[in-house]
Amino acid sequence: MNEQEPDPLKIVVSVHGRWHGFDLADGLHQRGYLARLLTTYPASVAAKFLPLGVPIMTAPWLELRRRFYDKFPLGRKPDLAIAKAFANFACRHAIGKVDVLVGWSSATLEAIPPAHEFGTKVVIERGSSHIVHQTDVLTAAYQEFGLNFAGTHPEIIAREEQEYAAADAIAVPTQFAASTFAERGLGEKLIVNPYGVDLTRFSPPAEPNRNTKPRILFVGSVGIRKGVPWLLRAFAGLSDIAELHLIGPVEKGFEKILAQHKLAGVTLRGALPSGQLPAELKAADVFCLPSLEEGFPLSMLQAMASELPIVTTKEAGVEDIIEPNIEGLIVLSKDSANLAEALGQLVNDADQRRQLGIAARRRVEQGFSWDDYIDRAITAYHALAATT
Repeated sequence: MNEQEPDPLKIVVSVHGRWHGFDLADGLHQRGYLARLLTTYPASVAAKFLPLGVPIMTAPWLELRRRFYDKFPLGRKPDLAIAKAFANFACRHAIGKVDVLVGWSSATLEAIPPAHEFGTKVVIERGSSHIVHQTDVLTAAYQEFGLNFAGTHPEIIAREEQEYAAADAIAVPTQFAASTFAERGLGEKLIVNPYGVDLTRFSPPAEPNRNTKPRILFVGSVGIRKGVPWLLRAFAGLSDIAELHLIGPVEKGFEKILAQHKLAGVTLRGALPSGQLPAELKAADVFCLPSLEEGFPLSMLQAMASELPIVTTKEAGVEDIIEPNIEGLIVLSKDSANLAEALGQLVNDADQRRQLGIAARRRVEQGFSWDDYIDRAITAYHALAATT
């Protein structure tokens, strides 16, 4: 008689927003591991991103508060209040007979002690570098332009550091992000699990592009963190032979910096519906993301799946997936001269663009689908649950 396989782990995913938490919850649900998904998204909105049957509990009033502030930024940013409120929401709905709680950083702290009382292991999902490293990098970068980086409330930093210390594991998407935790003595807690991409939705164009000028595409928040000032400097010498499209919302206060550039050959597209992104990637010739600090940019994975060559920075944490001169070109952040050289190299060499693009697609096919991400996550959760 064969031994009966043990019941699958019961896992709660708790995310104040959507991020890649919905992809994680979807994959866990399909494999029978998801106990429930907690989110601030209203159920009707979450249903647009999830299949039928995913067990979900929502705190939509918190999402409404976030969206209201985005439209009418009066008073203090609500990030801290939302993080605390959602962590307390998780206390009420994530605790019980579950094996693993996967909670997003800054919004899980209050749920950790009661989870541990039930014997539940807690994984903190941190989609970027250590919050202190991130804050230091961005504070210095903003100062270069005479601006104050006010993106991280000091209490959020304190909350995250407490979460890192109290959690059983910290999940990060790249070795670069992991290094910023390891240098602070947290190396033994790390789960490094790169994200995935929908290889069907993002695919190569049916025919090669016939753009009059090669199109360089940037996707992300148009601001300092993503390296846009240095991208504009790098592109200035290429405006006669290429075009640069910037897709994404313009960061508050960044308009002053944009006004300092002539922007010849640059098209500011603004934020576009996500449904339009696959077509935009197919219409491009080069994808550029010169970030100062990242977790693991999904837009880059989507570009690679679309068979685009990549120009990016070491600080974007891409060395896990891009080998220089194979899938793309890598420069140091804030180095406009080398960035211009890399972009110029690809603008002037259609054959190299094609070769790098084919290699980029092949690379994401080898371990960077969402199924690959979910499989790695489940393996890590099993190992964590088995520890005493």
